[in-house]
Parts: sequence; structure tokens; C-alpha cells
Amino acid sequence: IPILVQKTYLTLILPSCSSVTLPESLLFVSTLDGSLHAVSKQTGDIKWSLKEDPIIQVPVFLPEPGFLPDPSDGSLYVLGGKHKEGLMKLPFTIPELVHSSPCRSSDGMLYTGKKQDTWFVVDPQTGEKQTSLTTASSDSICPSAPLLYIGRTEYMITMYDTKTQELRWNATYNDYSASLYDDQKYEYKMSHFASSSDGLVVTVDRDSGDVLWMQRFDSPVAGLYLWTQDSLWRLPHQTVATETLRYLMFMAQSTQSHTMRWSYQFTQEQHSTKTLYVGKMDSHLYASTSLVHEGVAVVPHGLTLPRIEGPVTEGVTVGSGRGECEITPSTDVKYPPGSTNPLQNQWLLIGHHEVPPLAHTTMLRDFPDNLQRSGEVIPPRRSTSSYRSGPSTVSVPLTHCSQAHYTVHSRILRFGLTNRVLNKLLLCPAEVLGHGTAGTFVFRGHFDGRRVAVKRILPECMEFAEREVQLLRESDEHPNVIRYFCTERDRQFTYIAIELCAATLQQVCVCLYGLTLLEQTMSGLSHLHSLNIVHRDLKPRNILLSVPGALGRVRAVISDFGLCKKLPDGRHSFSLRSGIPGTEGWIAPELLVNAPKGNPTSAVDVFSAGCVFYYVVSRGRHPFGDTLRRQANILSGAYSLDHFMEDIHEDVIGRDLIETMISAEPESRPCTASILKHPFFWSPEKQLQFFQDVSDRIEKEPTDSAIVVRLETSGRSVVRTNWRMHISAPLQADLRKFRTYKGNSVRDLLRAMRNKKHHYHELPPEVQTALGEVPEGFVAYFTSRFPRLLLHTHSALSVCAPERLFHPYYNH
Repeated sequence: IPILVQKTYLTLILPSCSSVTLPESLLFVSTLDGSLHAVSKQTGDIKWSLKEDPIIQVPVFLPEPGFLPDPSDGSLYVLGGKHKEGLMKLPFTIPELVHSSPCRSSDGMLYTGKKQDTWFVVDPQTGEKQTSLTTASSDSICPSAPLLYIGRTEYMITMYDTKTQELRWNATYNDYSASLYDDQKYEYKMSHFASSSDGLVVTVDRDSGDVLWMQRFDSPVAGLYLWTQDSLWRLPHQTVATETLRYLMFMAQSTQSHTMRWSYQFTQEQHSTKTLYVGKMDSHLYASTSLVHEGVAVVPHGLTLPRIEGPVTEGVTVGSGRGECEITPSTDVKYPPGSTNPLQNQWLLIGHHEVPPLAHTTMLRDFPDNLQRSGEVIPPRRSTSSYRSGPSTVSVPLTHCSQAHYTVHSRILRFGLTNRVLNKLLLCPAEVLGHGTAGTFVFRGHFDGRRVAVKRILPECMEFAEREVQLLRESDEHPNVIRYFCTERDRQFTYIAIELCAATLQQVCVCLYGLTLLEQTMSGLSHLHSLNIVHRDLKPRNILLSVPGALGRVRAVISDFGLCKKLPDGRHSFSLRSGIPGTEGWIAPELLVNAPKGNPTSAVDVFSAGCVFYYVVSRGRHPFGDTLRRQANILSGAYSLDHFMEDIHEDVIGRDLIETMISAEPESRPCTASILKHPFFWSPEKQLQFFQDVSDRIEKEPTDSAIVVRLETSGRSVVRTNWRMHISAPLQADLRKFRTYKGNSVRDLLRAMRNKKHHYHELPPEVQTALGEVPEGFVAYFTSRFPRLLLHTHSALSVCAPERLFHPYYNH
């Protein structure tokens, strides 16, 4: 029988053999991926992280009913079941089940449990784990250096059904053993708010309401802890819907400082206004309560269903009939067919202040069809590498991922809707892939035997649909623009069939082919601009990754043409009479200033692309900061590219390009053609050829010629005073054999590189070994020692752009 194991993690106890005090300035943040982060209480900076098994591990295959654990305390929710009750909370937690096991329930379920304690011995300065202590290893440790003893408990539970003689479910839950902080006895000055769908934590001064710091972790937060009086204490924290947290921060920034104090008071006064957030980790679901400022989720017995705002869904809601494009009508929720006595059931109503996809106003009644069912319970995987941090998105084959409060992909919900056949287009209403602008939903479908994504557009937005189709037809011949297939209509909607993609750039911002995907994105954008089409909503979510082909290659394609603008011939700018296009946090500053110098141009796309470039190369960061302050920072020009290092060749090149792309002045931004010619995209072979062509070009130039003067200006920092001092001894000796090179000259450094490349096979073996293979190793040898050489040379030789020799390197 599988065993349910309880794991408790996190009690810090000091050994009696040493007087150790954990710095009072540290907080400990536990996240779902199993990490324990030590952060500065004053600034939120992460000092170190300890990585262990995920907080929750459950089977890959789920029988009905399904169980959703709460990572904060091990509570259990059941989904489905004999009477189709929806999502209901069970009256016990995983730790309580383990403590009570072996036990049997009235429905014939046997519970067996196991509890295992572990002590981690950790260096308090670095977070390095020295050893682990269990019942199998309890040797005393009394080192000279102070250490932390962190206790963690693992709870494992197994459910066995005596009626079916099958294993029903098992799970592993890890917890840190820490007493709840006594706020009355020890006054604590801060309040912590954690986002429900990602790892964002906002810390607020409890008295003044000022935001003290924000930090984003790689996975949602499960708990916060404070070290006080030689022990660890669990701090209260408020889990808040992502959109609500963003809204509160926006209000705090856009008005007076007391607004954040109101935000804190709001969380105290409205503490009962919570929704049940359902998240997805790899292949399993979890549930936790989360505060929202609009909408009610769990409706108890005996209460009438509330009114919420959301999109109209046929058979579920009744709209107000206002007929607006950006619909947020007040809707009355109708009971699903067959519910003769609905108030005997406890329904899950999903809703909050943003308009998400179909699940927004849908009552979840049955067990999800697309979660695999099996009579056999597969034991949880113990390997940490098998679990991703945060709500999983990479594994979901979507084109648009909703940031709705109900984060589980809509594909796993049963809506009771059948397929729609529209001529050659087959639509699957139950498989919602996401949503777009103007009330658009995206479904999975088939067109003429091909898998496609289908955009369903409201009749009020017919004009927008026709414009989008026209622009798609005009531009989709390019491999990096989303492909259009057909348009169909029924009495209610317009349907546009487009290429089905595997994921968005937002979902897989950490990838092996980031540079290639960015080049493809820019190639697609350059194609649009050549057709006088301005996209106006470029962001990672609107850059899709195609389904890998026979060779396993993935293409980046630009999608969502709902906000695109076709400029008339001879025009290079567009007006803002119809409103400000784009998505907050990715909008160029000239679109928002009160008195712009002129109408905006296609440079708005270049700005957004610059933000996307940094998002990819920095693995998910934004040059203008976190989501809450991003647009305000764009307006004030406050950006940070601190991911780039000053002494790394690739970082120097990347910073140069992105800084020009996100310039506050539109006229200072490069055009798409120039971006594609930038050294950022050059292969080692092209870099080496450029160095050689430059050296050949200036070989016979006099010292006082304009080109040589440009090359040598500020060259001292490029060659690091004397480049000969920074090359290896074998190469120095080889250079002295043939001719004299001036160590302070950029031209002489390029000449030396050119000559050694030409005579590479004649070089002594030790010199060839030092230089590495041509071109990769050879180029890296010099650019790693002189990281500004390529960028400086490219800038200095820009005056030669019109010459045929340099056409491959410059946009002329």
C-alpha cells in the first residue's frame, strides 16, 4: 500500500555547543518548488537559497474524485465525487490524517501515513548545506563556525479503497515546523502580500502604509518565517489575486501615499472576500485561498449566487445587452441544466475584476475530463528535477495563456459544449486556448484536416475582425508572421482560423534558441513595417512558437493583429483618436505623454521589441522593472539593464542594442532593418570576417585619416591600455618574431588578429591551442579579453556603410 508521508520543514535550533544568533535582519521565504530563500528584511534582497523537494508531490494519474492539496497547510479539497458536489473542502489536513493514521472513514477508505523528520545543517552566511540529520544519521556536530539547524517534516499519506480494492490516491506534503508568530506579544512592523499565481511578494510598513520592498521569486510563496529568540516563527501573510495586487500597487503609485494604507486596511476589512485559487504544478493541481477586491468564489450552502462581472457565456450567464466591444457586462449566473435543487450543492464560482476566458463565470461541477483517470495510483516522483517552479505553463500547448484568477487551463474544464462545424472549420468550444483583445476567445479547432487555432470575435467587433483578416492576408506569407487560413461566420460570431502554435515566448522565455527566436521575431516585424503595418501590441505573449516540424525546428511568429494599424501610402505615423493601443508595461512612452512632439510611428514597435529582447536574454526580467511599476518607469525613463555585465563581450553588444531600442526618443531608435544588421545577431564566423575586412580596409590608410582617427579615438579603453599585456605568453612570443605591433593601437590589434587568422595553420601548436579553433575559439580568445572591441570597431567604421564591402554589416 502506498504510504502517505508527512514532512515538516523549518525549525531553526542552535546547537548548545556554539552560541549562534541568526541575524535579525533576515526573513525566510518558502516557495512551492521547495526552495527556502533567506532575504533581507529591510530590502528584500535574496541572500541565499536552499533547494529541497517541492512542497507538494502527488500522482501523475488521478482517479475520480480528485484531491487538490493546499500547500500552505496541507488542507485538502475534493473535486467531483459521488454526488458531483463541485469543489469542496475536506474537514482534515494531510498532517492531521498522518497523525491519525492508520484510520478508516465511513465510506470504506483506509488511510495509512508516515512522518519523517529531517534536520538540515546550514551555513547561515552562505546557505550552504553541510549535512542532513535523520533517524538513520544522528551524529553530533559541533563545528567551530556557527551553523543553523533547520528542521523539516515530510508527511506521506495513502488512500486505499476497500470497495474497489484499489489504491485511490497518495501524496507527499512538506512543511517547516515553526510556531505562529505572536503578534500581540512581539510587535511586528511589516505586512506581507504574496501573489497567488507567481512569486511576487510586496512588503508594506504596517503603520505608514508605505511599500518597503518587492521581490519576485521563481515560484509562488507558501510561507514566510522570522528568526526570533533562537527559533523560527511563521509570519502571517496575505495571498492576493495577481490582478488585485497589481491594482492596489497601481493605486498606491498613482495617488497619494495614504492609498497603500487604505490597501492594507482593505485586506483587514474584506478578509472574507476570498476566492479559491486553483494552480497547476507540472501534472497536478493545487488549491489555496486568495483575496480579491471583486468577485466571490466559493458559495456556501443556503446562499444565493452573487452577481459578478464577466463575459457572456451561452447557457451559463445572461448579459446586460450593452453591446460594447470591451465587454464587462453585469451578468446573472444561471444554474446548469439538471440542477433541480442547486442550493444543496456547493458551487465554485470563478471571478475577479479582470475579464478572463470562458471559465470566468462557469460553475465547475464535474471532475475534469482531460485529467487522466486510472485505478492505479502512481507514486509521487521524488526527483526535484521532475518538478518545475511556479504554475506550469511550458507544458501546456497554448497560444494565449490567461492570467485569470482561475489559472488552471480551461481545457481541463467540462463545459458541456459540443463541437461546432462551420463548413470546413471544426471548432472545439470546450478547448479554450486563451483570449485576446476586444472580447476575443481562442479555441482549438481543425480546418480541412489541419490543426488550427480559432479566434471567435464578437459581432460588435466585426469591423475589427475584417481589418485583422485583411492585414493577415497581406502579411502572412512571411514565415515569422502567424499564418491565416479562413474566415467563417454564424448568427453570433465571426471565426478566424489561424496557425496553431505550441506556446508563447512568455511561457518559454528561458530557452536554448533565444537569440534565434529574437532574430526571427525582428524579421517578422521588419516584414510588417515594410508593408506599412504597425503592430502596436508587441509583447512576449503575442510572439508564438510554432509546433516543431519534422526537423524539430521551432519558429517564432508574430500574432494578434487586433491592434495593428495599416498606414496609408506616404504616411509614416498614426493618430491616437481611437485611443491608446497596447498592453500596460509594454507601451512606448510617446503614446502616453500629454503633449507628444508628433504622431507616433512604427518606432513604438521597436520600443516594445527592445523590452521583449531584454525579457528573453535576462530570462524573464523587464528593463523597466516589475509589473506594478513598469509603465510608470517607462514614462520617467527609469530602466535597469543590470543583467548585463560590463566585461563580457556578448553583454556589451546586447546592452548597446537594447538601450537604443528602448530610448525615450523615438527618433533615436534604430529601424528594424538596422537591428537585424546589428552585431547582436552575428555568428563567430561573421564577427571574424568583419575584423578581417576592417583590417584590410584601413591597412593603407595614413595615421591621420578620418577613419583611423575614429577607430583610435577612445581606443585606449578598448585595448585596455596595452593589448599585448593581455594576450597569452606563447602568442606574445610569436608576434615578436615577425613585426612590431603597437600595444595601444586598435588598428594594430586588428592587424594581429587578421595575420594570425591567415597563418593559423603555420602557428606553433601551443599558440594554436591557446587561440582555439577557427572561428569560434579564435574569436572568443580576443573578444573575451577585449569585450568592447567589436562594438567599438562597428561604430567607428559606420562611415563606411555605403561601401560594398560593408553592406553585410550595416543597413544602408
